[in-house]
Formats: sequence, C-alpha cells, structure tokens
Amino acid sequence: MSLLKHVGTIGSLTMVSRVAGMAREMIFSRVLGANTVTDAWFQAFIIPNVFRRLFAEGAFSAAFVPMFSKRLHGGETEADGLDQARSFSNDVLSMFLPVLIALAIVLELAMPGVIWVLSEKPVDPARFDMAVDFARIMFPYIVLVSLVTLFTGMLNSVSRFAPGASFPIILNLVLIAALLIGERWSDATGAGVDQVAYAVAWAVTFAGAVQLAWLIYWTRVEGFRPKILWPRITPEVKRLSIIALPAAIGGGAYQINTLVQLYFLNQLDSGSVSYMNYADRLNQLPLGIIGIALSTAILPTLSRFVGAKNAEGASRIQSDAIELAMLLTIPAAVAMAICATPFITMIFQGGRFDLADAGVTGGVLAVLVLGLPAYVLVKVLVPNFYARSDTRTPVYAAFISLAVFVGFNIAFLQRFGVQGVAAASVIGAWINVGFLYVVLLRRGYYRVPGTLLLRIARQLIAAGTMGAALWYAQGLLADWYSAGLLARLAALAVLIGCAAIVYFAVAFAVGAIDRQRIVTLTRRSTA
Repeated sequence: MSLLKHVGTIGSLTMVSRVAGMAREMIFSRVLGANTVTDAWFQAFIIPNVFRRLFAEGAFSAAFVPMFSKRLHGGETEADGLDQARSFSNDVLSMFLPVLIALAIVLELAMPGVIWVLSEKPVDPARFDMAVDFARIMFPYIVLVSLVTLFTGMLNSVSRFAPGASFPIILNLVLIAALLIGERWSDATGAGVDQVAYAVAWAVTFAGAVQLAWLIYWTRVEGFRPKILWPRITPEVKRLSIIALPAAIGGGAYQINTLVQLYFLNQLDSGSVSYMNYADRLNQLPLGIIGIALSTAILPTLSRFVGAKNAEGASRIQSDAIELAMLLTIPAAVAMAICATPFITMIFQGGRFDLADAGVTGGVLAVLVLGLPAYVLVKVLVPNFYARSDTRTPVYAAFISLAVFVGFNIAFLQRFGVQGVAAASVIGAWINVGFLYVVLLRRGYYRVPGTLLLRIARQLIAAGTMGAALWYAQGLLADWYSAGLLARLAALAVLIGCAAIVYFAVAFAVGAIDRQRIVTLTRRSTA
C-alpha cells in the first residue's frame, strides 16, 4: 500500500478521533467551564498522559516496532517469522505488565507529592485535594493504554493501522457520554460541577478498559495470541530495554516540558490551565491528523529501507512525508492564527465558558499554532533516527528544546502571561527541528532536495493568499460567531470553505501541488 494510503487510513481515523475530541471539549467547556475545578481536572488528566507518552507511545513504540517487524519478516518462512514475533511479543508483555503495575502503585501513593510540586504556592487546599483525587482515579488508565500501545505496535508491523488509529475514538465517546449524563444528573439533582468532574474522571479509566478489549480482539484476528508468561529477561527483551531507555529519557524531556508548562500556568490566574488546554485541543487537531499519521506510517517503511541499505528509498520516503506534512500543515497554521478567536468562540463559547474566556483562549491559540509546522516536522524527522535504532539523538534534541522552553518561560511569564507560555513552546519546537535536521544532514542520512524547498516556498505563497482572504472574510461574519448553533456552523463552514478553495486554487496555480506526484504517491507501493 502507498504512503498516501497509509496516511489516509491513519489520518482519516485520527480525524474522526480529533473531531470527537473536539466535541468532547465543546461539551466539557459548556458543562464545566474554565474555573478552579476544571483546572484541577486538567492538571490531574495531564499526569497519566505524561507517563503514557513517556513509557508507552514514545519509548516503547520507537524500540518495539522495528524489532517486532524484523522478527515477523525475517523468518525463513512466513510461519517461522510469525512464531518468532509471537514469542518476542509474549516475552515483552510478560515483563512490561508487572513494571506498569508497579509504576501505577508507586504513583498512586506518591500522588499528593506530585500534585504539590506542580501546584501554585501557597497551595489552595480545595483544589489540591480535588487534583489528587482526580489523578488517583485516572492513573490506572496508564496501565490499560500502555498495553493498547503494545498491541498497536504489533498490528502496525503488519500494516494493520486502522485498529490502533481508531482506539482514541473510544475514549472520546465514553467521555462525551459521561459529560452528557453528568449534565442531566446535575440538572435533575442539583449536583455541583465538582461532582460531575469526579464522574468524568472515573469514565477515563473505564474507557481504557474498553480500548484494551478492542485491541486484544484485533490482535487475535491477525493471528497473534498474546499470553502472559512468567517474566524473564531474554536477550531480546534486554536489547529492547537498552534501545527504549534513551527514547524514554527523550520522551521524558517532552513530558517534563509538559509538566514545566503546567507549573508555569499554575503561577497565573485561575483558568490559565483550562485556556491552554482548550487552545491546544485545536492545535492538536492537525498535529494528530497529519503529524502522528505520517510518523506512524513511515516508521515501518523506513525501517525496511534502512535494513536493506536502500538510502535512496529512505530519502524518498522522508521527502514524501515532509511534502505531504507541509502541504496540509502550513495552511492549517495560517488559518488558525488568523481566525483563532472566531474559531474558539464558535466551538467552545457557551454555558460556563463566556466570551471573555473565548478571547483569552483565542489569543493563546494564535501564538501556539505558529509552532504547528515545527511540531509536525519533529514527528516526521524522528522516525529516521528510530529506523536506525538511534534513540539517543532525539534525546539530545528534546533536552535542548526543553532548556530553551524553560528559559523563555522565565523571560515571558510575567510580561505575557499564558500567551508567553505558548510562545516559549513554539520557540522550543523550532529549535528541536533545527537540531534534528542538522544531525541528519551531517551524518549523510538525509538532505532536503531543492525541488522540495521550492515546493514549500510555493505552499507559503498559497497560504499567504489564503490568509489575506480569511482576514477579510472573518470580519464579515463577526455577528455569527456567538449566535445560535446553525449560525455558528454556517460561519465555520464559510471560513473553512473559503480557506480550502483559495489555498488549493492558488497552490495548483503556482505549482505548490504536483498532480503527477500525488498520483505517484497514491499508486506506488512503499514496501
């Protein structure tokens, strides 16, 4: 299957997930608003997500997928390769699960200390207690979703991307149901915002159990039979740990970045954590659809090309990924920067989330999306290192980015508030991209061809023209943004339609899109 089709499969399901996530945040903002309770909830929700990304998605996937794929496709026969892959995955599962359970127990006991470190000083006792409760309720989710990541890696290695790309939809649907039920319960009984928030916290862990059941089903469909054996450190498991450790440290830099951001946000006025969360929800929409889809799709293919010492094929796949990423990410960043407040108002304003909240959140989003192309490029460049079992270089890049992020936070926080935190994140992301590319270039792994640079320059011209059109169009629709549902949907459709028509029309006219290239990407097998 072609790269474009792989990305289309992952991206389309990720889009469904992100749209469902957007609906979840819309309902969340209306039901719970932006206040002390929601700040405590989001602060708690970040904790399991940090450890999920640290021990599962980043470190584990980077090490596991190439090793599993090598065993699956390296046997003398197909059956022999399948047996080797099964044995390897069972050994990993049997070691992975006890470590996860032990980590969960330790963090459950230590949670008051974790929340205290991240909290504003002096600590608000009510908010502190809620944050600890929420985090303890939701933290078992890390065990469940980390196992989901293991099974997703197995399926991705056989190019079965749909189940792994679709499991986040389950979390969003469960949380939407919990919010709607909680709202009805609150209206009927007079339950407070905090009581509804507790119910939604329990729904997170329940969703993890459903996600795990979904992935177990699909691994069995593909002929894998996951078994929990007596834990033993085999040479393969030891090698996996050696490869994964630097990736975990690198992932730790990113997650420390998240926790540092939370620390700085907690030094600002109440609601700042919520403002950043709502803005980042929109920022994550293209990042998830484009960046994560491309990163997931190209890692197995890059691993095969690198293993076969096919430098030309690896370089071609890398260029294809960058071109597709920038073709879609640049216009998304420009559109959200110009229409940040209108988008936030149309999507989130209502109930306990008022126009003033929308204005602040829109300002945060306008800054945050300036780093969107960088966030996506990091996702696209890092697999080039992982395919070579080099998990150390992204570590260095991550920690340099973290140092820059902390420095600019200190400089910007008091002067620019929550927008300063967003700006520091943007600067750190671009530093990360620059470091990764320079290393690829110096080692001879990859050089951006001149034709690709020219194509990106033309994409920027098309995006600039689109931005001018949006600047004019958004002023004409100002009265619709906070009106009724149909008026908001109509305004949103007009702005998105205007952006798409202008961007792609100009892109075709100036040569930012090569029609023959798209046809080639669609038809060519990357295997």
